[in-house]
Amino acid sequence: MGNIRTVLGDISKDDVGNTMIHEHILFDIALPNTKSQDDKEIFLSNRWQVDYFSNQNSENASQKKISVAVEELEYFSEDGGSLIVDQTVFGLDRNPEGLAKVSKLAGVHIVAAAGCYTEPYLPESFLEMECEELIRHFVSEINFGLDGSRIRAGIIGEIGCSWPITSFEKRAIKAAAIAAKTTGTSLSIHPGRAYESCLQILDILETTGLNPNRVILCHMDRTFPDGQGIKELLKRGANVEWDFFGIEQSYYWMGNTELPNDYDRLRLIQKFADEGYIDQILISHDICTKTRMRSFGGHGYSHIVRNVPELIKRLGFENNMLKKLIYENPLNVLTLKEV
Repeated sequence: MGNIRTVLGDISKDDVGNTMIHEHILFDIALPNTKSQDDKEIFLSNRWQVDYFSNQNSENASQKKISVAVEELEYFSEDGGSLIVDQTVFGLDRNPEGLAKVSKLAGVHIVAAAGCYTEPYLPESFLEMECEELIRHFVSEINFGLDGSRIRAGIIGEIGCSWPITSFEKRAIKAAAIAAKTTGTSLSIHPGRAYESCLQILDILETTGLNPNRVILCHMDRTFPDGQGIKELLKRGANVEWDFFGIEQSYYWMGNTELPNDYDRLRLIQKFADEGYIDQILISHDICTKTRMRSFGGHGYSHIVRNVPELIKRLGFENNMLKKLIYENPLNVLTLKEV
């Protein structure tokens, strides 16, 4: 306890620097059976349009090459990055042994994730699991290893929730919360794309007794783009996460939502910081497409480290703001607690 569990073993939090709390390194986020023969490879001539439509191109929605992942994490390290949390859970083609290989070759710490994604991504045999069985499964992923490997997870989630939430997803949230209490890990939640989803999730979690300071609610950018509704979550003690940093476009591929840009995100974060909630705020990129990687002309995993300090300076915010968001706060949620 008091350590961070990485794919290469437990390490002291004193050995960790700048951290991206929510990314995907080896993954396939395309819905099963949706790959199209029409999905083209990515070239300079189509890269912008492929990126604009994001994961609607299944070729773009998958990155499984070790060599590409190593190159991307080397860029991250060169820019001052130290640790990445890969929140690629079961259902998104998780590869724990691949992550261990990437971590060793790139010299970057990686935390792998226990848990499962939304119902449409999961096989029927998994959906039939009852709560007690799911609890044992998630605890085993933390204590013994993922997917038959000896690579242990250091966080649970992002647990996938739809809107409306399904009965299986309710079971998975409860099971994940109890597993988090049992193992001392934190719990990361992918909420449904609806204003009401996060409060519903917190209501479910409350019945498990998990301390809300061990809960991370992801994707504030698309769930509460103007910030309305976030304070209710903070008042209940949960951590909130803006994880679309680097996405600055009008078109949102998952619905008619006007996403904020990086300036907007920082202004909202500063607003809640001024109200006393800075310790409950996390940021990341949630890279889950090739075109957001530097190998394919994108911003990469170190955009926040590389570019956001200048934005903070131009906005006139305090210099230590970024240290809280990508160092102190991530370490607080990643450090295993005594149970």
